[in-house]
Amino acid sequence: MQNSKRQPADSAGKKPTGADLEKADLDTVYTDLKSSAKGLSKTEAAARLQQYGRNAILEKEESALRKFLRFFWGPIPWMIEAAALLSALIGHWSDFVIISLLLLYNAVAGFWQERKASNALAALKAGMAPKAEVLRDGDFTTIDAADVVPGDIVRIKLGQVVPADVRFVGGDSISIDQAALTGESLPVSKKAGDLGYSGSIAKRGEMTAVVIGTGRNTFFGRTAKLVAGAGQGPSHSQKAVTQIGDFLIALCLLLALLLVGSELYRDIVVARDWHWSDVLDILRLVLVLLIASIPVAMPSVMTVTNALGALTLSRKKAIVSRLESIEELAGVDTLCSDKTGTLTKNQLTLHDPQLFQAKDTDTLILAAALASEAGSDDPIDKAIFAGLADKKILDSYKVGKFTPFDPVSKRTQAQVTDTGGKTLYFSKGAPQAIAALCKLSGDAAKKADGCVSDLASRGLRSLGVARSDDGQSWTFLGILSLEDPPRDDSRETITRARDHGLRVKMITGDDVAIGKEIAAQVGIGPNILTAGDVFTKDVDMDHLPNRIVDCVETADGFGRVFPEHKYAIVKALQGRGHQVAMTGDGVNDAPALKQADCGIAVSGATDAARAAAAIILTAPGLSTVVDAIDEARKIFERIINYVLFRVSMTLDIMVVVVFATVFFGFSPLTPIMIVLVALLDDVPIMTIAYDNTLVPAKPVHWQMRHLLLGSSVIGLFSIAQTLGVLLIGMEWLGNEHWQSWIELSKEQIQTVVFLQIVAGGHLLLFVVRARGFFFSRPWPASRLFAAIVGTQILTVLMCGFGWLVPAIPWAVIGLVWLYMIAWMFVLDLVKRALNHYLRESAYSNGTKP
Repeated sequence: MQNSKRQPADSAGKKPTGADLEKADLDTVYTDLKSSAKGLSKTEAAARLQQYGRNAILEKEESALRKFLRFFWGPIPWMIEAAALLSALIGHWSDFVIISLLLLYNAVAGFWQERKASNALAALKAGMAPKAEVLRDGDFTTIDAADVVPGDIVRIKLGQVVPADVRFVGGDSISIDQAALTGESLPVSKKAGDLGYSGSIAKRGEMTAVVIGTGRNTFFGRTAKLVAGAGQGPSHSQKAVTQIGDFLIALCLLLALLLVGSELYRDIVVARDWHWSDVLDILRLVLVLLIASIPVAMPSVMTVTNALGALTLSRKKAIVSRLESIEELAGVDTLCSDKTGTLTKNQLTLHDPQLFQAKDTDTLILAAALASEAGSDDPIDKAIFAGLADKKILDSYKVGKFTPFDPVSKRTQAQVTDTGGKTLYFSKGAPQAIAALCKLSGDAAKKADGCVSDLASRGLRSLGVARSDDGQSWTFLGILSLEDPPRDDSRETITRARDHGLRVKMITGDDVAIGKEIAAQVGIGPNILTAGDVFTKDVDMDHLPNRIVDCVETADGFGRVFPEHKYAIVKALQGRGHQVAMTGDGVNDAPALKQADCGIAVSGATDAARAAAAIILTAPGLSTVVDAIDEARKIFERIINYVLFRVSMTLDIMVVVVFATVFFGFSPLTPIMIVLVALLDDVPIMTIAYDNTLVPAKPVHWQMRHLLLGSSVIGLFSIAQTLGVLLIGMEWLGNEHWQSWIELSKEQIQTVVFLQIVAGGHLLLFVVRARGFFFSRPWPASRLFAAIVGTQILTVLMCGFGWLVPAIPWAVIGLVWLYMIAWMFVLDLVKRALNHYLRESAYSNGTKP
């Protein structure tokens, strides 16, 4: 990645002029920072902390009040608020209180569930806050890394995180893992004067360093800028709820015009008896219609379903930071996966040793082990010790002087004594360095060069090993090759992903040769490209030409990827209509994680990656992602089932209210009955969050045309069902024979319609939740079934004993139930015919059903 001038920024984010601290000599660095090898005083450090700000990427926090008020904004909240206002205007205070409580419940439930998810994320971050050792007033002390300031002298030891951008100034050498920033899978050795990036991890050695940049003014300043500009805006689910609300508002307005027009016609033209007091009666009718048109519990049901799904995902080692991301994950068709630690074990192992003067493989590995540091956390040393056939053989040797790896000689060296008291010397390091040490020439040199080239072409790192009896004349024993092998479950997981309709692309900062080797082993295609060859410097990453987008779409992966490349890959795929999930763990992944439809921070991810991601994994590997997709698709199916039910029922209530008012001159439901319908239908149906569903084999999306068409068709037949009850009821009122058998009033007809809508609605849910016949598996979950049965018993008792509604005879209740059960089979046939039509329509249009 290109270096850029990076100076300490003041609290306003301005950069003072000065030397390029990444390239200047150390004396200039000290002078420019007004510091020295003795570090800063606590007083000076406190002043600089005020001047430059904390050493952290500050996230723009939205206030709790603003988050809460968001739940009162949108089409469905507007409808509820309009109903509440209208209730107050006409003095229906009981309706006003009930509607306001429902509005408040929706807001509180949504706010509470989002707050729980954000608190879980905050706790996760707090538990991972890094520390730093700084030289203050002449003594090293441990402080929060966020309090490090430019000019500080920091000590970095094995296992510690580099707390800021630094220049190394003291100590022999250090090896740091920069994978979180650059994507490189192997540690990089540093010496005095070299640059170290914030977020890197020390893997070997210990050095002191001077801090040259903190917070925003670090290596990933450009990355942070990309993160700030990344993002998709409203999620697909938010857009879907808005479209559903718009659809219902438009229908409500149309029916309201019809209702008001018919009432005005009746009062002015037919009765010729208009009074301004009639406005109050018209407003009451509009209020009934408005209440009928509101799917009051839809936001709550969707929030609770997502929240319970998030809880389930947390048990599968996936923490959800944004609830709507669950539905995004369900529709993902392209999964961009990083390599190291996700597809691979992030653990170097020995692979195919190449023998030269060593008599066998065990001899070669033993020599390399003797040239390694016992107990070291260096991944290369650990791989060598792990490759020993018999670790006890090391007890036969006593290590004397050990010279660790340094970037100049590019090798280690150990002086050891065997059991016979003989002194031996062993060295390992870069093959070229070891070959030069052994003074290889001729065929031996050509063989070594060819071996290194062959290993490099297969994505393997090579390591030369040598032995000497006197420390002067060296023998080239052979070459060890090292690889980061695939995880045991990676190939199976890739196959599972394909079976789920996912295209998996490998995105790695490593060389293309390594990428191709791993891709072949895990079952990803061979078309791995160098990102720099595709995304040239003159290309605008936000407006890619079609030739590059075509290349991105057909490629199996990319190597040598930088942050802007990952971001551009996601944008390109989204531009072609793909729903993209991106996994990552480093600062370099943050822009792409935020831009993706569903950014997934893998196990061990940095703060920047976790902050940008929608889902955070706490277990390694890609299998957790596929498990999460399974769960997300089940959650999405539950929400779709609820939306089909709710929109159909809302259409049913609205049309029947208007029809009865226009043609019969009375409302079939009172405002309180409509509110009770909402409570009795929706509150128990929140248990749909626990329902049993089949896992869709392919990605699922909000197909609004199909969803609204399906809801409308099922709604039309539901309207026919309710109108049938209403017409029978009106006929009953005028039929002396029926009235002599069971006498019914208009008020009791309202109760009959109320019973049919509540009970029929729940039976309709049983119909729409199943893709086959309603009695086919998977059967309803016990909680859902129990909630619905309990609600039906309560509704029957309300109608039989006259609780809140006029009582009706038990015989009528029985007849209504027989009527609804017959209609249940009719609606099931309609649903199956509709599903068949939509599938055929999707195939004929070349889209996925």
